[in-house]
Formats: sequence, C-alpha cells, structure tokens
Amino acid sequence: MTRTCTICTHAQRPEIEAALVTGMPYRDIARRYGMSKDAVMRHASDHVAKQIAQAQEAREEAQALDVVRQLKAINGAAVAILAEARRTRDHDTALKAIDRIQRQLELQAKLLGEISDQPVVNVMLSTEWLQVRAAMLAALAPYPQARQDVAAALVALEREREGGANHGLLN
Repeated sequence: MTRTCTICTHAQRPEIEAALVTGMPYRDIARRYGMSKDAVMRHASDHVAKQIAQAQEAREEAQALDVVRQLKAINGAAVAILAEARRTRDHDTALKAIDRIQRQLELQAKLLGEISDQPVVNVMLSTEWLQVRAAMLAALAPYPQARQDVAAALVALEREREGGANHGLLN
C-alpha cells in the first residue's frame, strides 16, 4: 500500500509548493514547515516537477531578457556618444564608439543565437575525404563508365555543397 504524500495533505501545501517553485532549498522548506527533506524532495519530483521546471525556464528567460536589455542600454549610450563625437568632429572617439557598437551587436547576436562562433568544418575539403575519394576513383579505374558516373556524382555533390562553385576538387 502506498503512503499518502504528507505535503499533499498539509494545511500549508500552497505555501510549500510556492517555495518549491521559487527554488528555495529543500532543507529550508522542510525546516520551515516541520517535515523531512525527503518528503519535500518526493513531493517536488512526484507532484510539482513540471511547475518547477516551468518556473526555472521563466527565470532563465527573464535573466536572458535582462542581459539583452542591458546590452541595448549600453548600445544606446554608445550611439549617443557616437552622435556627439560626429557632431564635434572628434574622429577618434567616433571610431571607438563605432567599434564598441559593432562588438555589442556581435555579442547580442551571439546571445540571441543569430550567429555562432562554433567552427565550421567543410568535410568535402578534409584530408580524410580527399583520400577516400582518391581511393574510390582509383578502385573504379578498371570500370571507366562507373568511374565516370561516380566522378560526375561527386562533382555535382561538391558543387551543391559549395553553392555551385567548381573549385577543381576532383581534378
């Protein structure tokens, strides 16, 4: 027979669940409401896990929005400095403001996922691919028609990957 959740029957259940959703440590909740830490953990995982996850996502989203808001404020200040520098023909300050604005925009785009600084690997140019391609075409040497068909397919694939440009990869 399963035990009844002590928090589900607790007189202060709404307050306990509110504390869980806000991220209060289980030990503190248990101490405050006179129950075991294990009971709090079980209730959190069995009865309010979805609400806790949603609250955490909301906190993370709010934090991200706050960072973006701060970046926009910094950008606004840099734009104002740029305008003043241009008005007074202070070219050194204007160039510094332009550089700052450019770096802020880049950072903002990275944070919003609009650009990535992850390396991009072109498999079609890797040493391993070039070796595999050469071995494949060499193995097909006794079969001229098959070799020609495979080479044409590879050229088409490489052109498609390179946006239609032929860089002589199969020559």
